[in-house]
Amino acid sequence: MQNVSCPSCGAQVQFRSHASVMVVCAFCQSTVLKDNESVKDIGKMSDVLADYSPIQIGTSGKFGGQGFTVIGRIQLRYDAGLWNEWYAMLDDGSAAWLSDSSGRYTLTTEKRSEQALPDFAELAPARRYNINGNPYTVAEIRIADCIGGEGELPFKVGQGWQAHVADLRSGLGFLTLDYSDAAQPTMYVGHAVPLAALQCQFLRDDESVKESAGKFKGKTSSLNCPACGSSVNYVPGLTAHLVCPNCSAQVDSSGVVAQVIAAGERVTAENTTLELGARASISGLQYHIIGLMKRSDDEGTRWTEYLLHSPSAGFMWLVETDESWARAMVQDEWPNWNQGETVLLGRDGFSKLYDYLARVDFAAGAFNWRVCKGDLVKVIEFQHDQKILAAEMTSSEITWSMSSPVPADQIRAWFGQDIKADSKVEKNNLKNEINLLAMRFIYGILMFNAAPLLLAFGRTWIYIFFAIVAVYLPTKFLDFDEKEKS
Repeated sequence: MQNVSCPSCGAQVQFRSHASVMVVCAFCQSTVLKDNESVKDIGKMSDVLADYSPIQIGTSGKFGGQGFTVIGRIQLRYDAGLWNEWYAMLDDGSAAWLSDSSGRYTLTTEKRSEQALPDFAELAPARRYNINGNPYTVAEIRIADCIGGEGELPFKVGQGWQAHVADLRSGLGFLTLDYSDAAQPTMYVGHAVPLAALQCQFLRDDESVKESAGKFKGKTSSLNCPACGSSVNYVPGLTAHLVCPNCSAQVDSSGVVAQVIAAGERVTAENTTLELGARASISGLQYHIIGLMKRSDDEGTRWTEYLLHSPSAGFMWLVETDESWARAMVQDEWPNWNQGETVLLGRDGFSKLYDYLARVDFAAGAFNWRVCKGDLVKVIEFQHDQKILAAEMTSSEITWSMSSPVPADQIRAWFGQDIKADSKVEKNNLKNEINLLAMRFIYGILMFNAAPLLLAFGRTWIYIFFAIVAVYLPTKFLDFDEKEKS
């Protein structure tokens, strides 16, 4: 450990790792660069946005039998969101990076490649490469700006520094190619890990996350929509990308003052079974809905997706269609897929079910990426028993999620009084029951009159025909009316 005085304010700053070349002064935010045995001030580093991450400088943990301590952070922003790269010192003195993106975590260390690596320009989502003897699939390609930093870092960063990175996946294996400083990338290899597996100590508690999320140190971002002045409820800081539920303006809250980044059209209130802010107790954990959106496919089928957040467990999705509910989680473990008709995840084989384009028709609340009305993604669904494995693809990213059905009664048990409207599923079941009763009635009439009709073809069939129409048409009209409303 090396203690030096900040050239700007004179406060003591520490270099805990010999590999660190710069540290951000916690008092004045000056960037202190260590050059040989001297230090110099190279300017101010922007404050990091205190987001929903439970990790902080000083958090320690253990993975693979070795302990680590977080000593620095870079916060990076790209066109669809932001994420944190936490710089960690391992017990043996080497370094690692703990990536924290939308509540998903990966721990990697720098490795030397035994072969030439692909050029940044040739990478594309779902493309496969064999690297150091292991098959990897390109998951995401990002060009991101450094928007803030704190603590110690192993290289010089600051305002204007830009990262060119690609993430590749193989099962739970994770590989990052960093093209930021050279055409031949630096390679980092590790694993996707749930936070609980890292056995972390000195995490921020749930209340600290709720109180500070969305704010800078000593500064508070506006929670009023700059476009229409309405309060954007339930969303301060759990994410940086908000959609005003009143006027649909997109609001970026990662700046000191919330700014409108896309003017939204004023929309009528959307009728949803669950509201923004609705709270649920799921598997002993407290969740609340921070965002919702309605999407449709290229055949006009519509459904609603609710984004839930728990300070302890991160993000989860609930998906409501006219027929059913499902719970969906983003996959840490990636399946083996060669862009064919089948997918292998562990020992389970999934067969292709559908592929379609999904469009965002309406969005409100907070999201862990940037959501725009009209956004299109390609969705490919695969099925094994009652589980659905879905890939969502854009030009720069592919994600996998697993969903399983949830009974409507379970939704009511989770949310209790926070359900504001009758579920579409329950309405659909009622319509099905009405249709079934109507059909039984029709069949009864037909059976009752079958014998006379076979013996005599008089005018009685006309009355029977009108009776059938009188029973059947109202049920079809109600069904059509409900579809129009949805």
